[in-house]
Amino acid sequence: MDHLSQIDWIEAVGWVASLLTIATYSMSTMLPLRILAIASSVCFVIYASVLQLWPLLAMELLLLPINLYRFWQVVALRGKLSNASGNAQADFSVVQTYGRRRKLASGAVVFERGDPVDRLYYLAEGRVRIAELGIDLSPGDIFGEIAFFTDAAARTATARCLSEAVVYSVDAKQFMRLQFEDPSFGLAVMRTITRRLTENLKGASGRSVVDMQVAAAPA
Repeated sequence: MDHLSQIDWIEAVGWVASLLTIATYSMSTMLPLRILAIASSVCFVIYASVLQLWPLLAMELLLLPINLYRFWQVVALRGKLSNASGNAQADFSVVQTYGRRRKLASGAVVFERGDPVDRLYYLAEGRVRIAELGIDLSPGDIFGEIAFFTDAAARTATARCLSEAVVYSVDAKQFMRLQFEDPSFGLAVMRTITRRLTENLKGASGRSVVDMQVAAAPA
């Protein structure tokens, strides 16, 4: 009787493991998928150990640490995205890890209007002005980032150093690598682009109002 009870119990664990595996394939998001996969592996490990199903046991002992690692990656990614959403000041210093370093003198041109749009820049030291827009950049800022989000073949503004400066630059391939390895970086870039576009639109709207007032004023 005890032997039959043990068989029934082990069979129940096997059925639970099978149902969890089926549920895993029905998941559309990664976090619940990994949770169910881990639970399924644990059940299959118990089932295979008791019944001495060595091939099944070996497979599940390999799958379990893989799913645990992937689960940790998903949780870590969520943490990075949450931190990026909550930080008022974006941190782009990671560009220094992959970027090409350049030390520039005061008055030097980083890129000119009409130059090819091929790199994103990070200002580590000094000050840089985007001439046509009248924007002054400080250490910690990025610029030239819109190059990666438009079909433009040439720069639409000139970036000139207002003092001695140190800049780091990355090409499109390195930029994609940064986004893959640190999604919070990509999110911070998009927030920066959105903020600057909003500021430019407000500035353009303000200038239009002034122009209309000047045109309407008596000579």
